[in-house]
Amino acid sequence: MKRVTRQEILDYVTYEEQRDKFRKKIMKIKELRRINVGGVLSFLFENTDTVRYQIQEMIRVERMVKETDILHEIKTYNELLGDSGELGCTLLIEIDDPDEREEKLTQWLELPKHLYLSLEDETRIMASFDERQIGDARLSSVQYIKFNTGGKTPIAIGSDLPLLKAETTFTNDQKKALSEDLL
Repeated sequence: MKRVTRQEILDYVTYEEQRDKFRKKIMKIKELRRINVGGVLSFLFENTDTVRYQIQEMIRVERMVKETDILHEIKTYNELLGDSGELGCTLLIEIDDPDEREEKLTQWLELPKHLYLSLEDETRIMASFDERQIGDARLSSVQYIKFNTGGKTPIAIGSDLPLLKAETTFTNDQKKALSEDLL
């Protein structure tokens, strides 16, 4: 997937002037790429546009002007994108109750190893994940994961963790969006 380049990033004042229009476009893009599984797992499949938006938002919020800081944001957020044949996504574990969230993040420590995409031929592609986000005793509620589909478009996403077995089938529009991201 194409990485965000420095040339695509606006200064925060110019971005602020264009933000409403840009944000409206990105929300439509994200809507197709946000998939809920089991009522608590929210997967946002990232692409160049969503990553550029995240970078612009960080620059705006932090009022960044130093070139080294901007380049650091670009490098950091580009890590969310998959390489050729891969889909990268941000997983948010959304449990409102703090006590229940803490309990589940401890119980679900092995969750990243149980996340998969299903292909048309029923092949399961298991997630690869950032080991830095998993502690000794609990999982972070935000995970960055990738799926190497070999360029094939997935049809569903799920978890086969014994404590959280759930799967969501993609709509035709979601499959089309992910297919375009893999090109």
